[in-house]
Amino acid sequence: MTQDEVLAEFRSCQALLEGHFKLSSGRHSAHYLQCARVLMNADRAGRLALALTQQIPREVRAKIDLVVSPAMGGLIIGHEMGRALGKDAIFVERPSGKFELRRGFAIPPGARVLMVEDVVTTGLSSREAMDCVRAEGGEIVAEASLVDRSAGTVDLGVPFFPLVEINFPTYAEDELPPELAAVPVTKPGSRSEKA
Repeated sequence: MTQDEVLAEFRSCQALLEGHFKLSSGRHSAHYLQCARVLMNADRAGRLALALTQQIPREVRAKIDLVVSPAMGGLIIGHEMGRALGKDAIFVERPSGKFELRRGFAIPPGARVLMVEDVVTTGLSSREAMDCVRAEGGEIVAEASLVDRSAGTVDLGVPFFPLVEINFPTYAEDELPPELAAVPVTKPGSRSEKA
């Protein structure tokens, strides 16, 4: 899939939103990609996962033992990536603010893990989820995501394979342009406010 085809998928299901959004990273933006909407259709989610799988070089795909994604945003695409790769897919979650394995999930020592996210902006959630995987004995071989909001500037410390790279500007709270500050803010993501 080309970048235009991927963004057309987002537009077709009203998953590319405009307004004033506070992102999970804490930054603000006039654009928000609601991946839950683009992934709500199983056929579309499967197509996107297959396209994302094709972004990962064959030699990297051959190393993957397990797919891990952070809850909530990474759940559906992580599951679909597991299906596309023929690998089990599990997730980490933050019941008390720090990622951990629950629900009886385990990572075998030395398991080679593909981390899968829906959207990467600053990479904070990805790095925190990777720390959890490493603490459980897994080795991160790469990360894949539907969208790289950093337009290729984020450093995750592992090879990173996004389906699309976009560069919608983001702003710190004290850097908001007046036209964005004038719009009421919404926080559509799943991550709670930091203390």
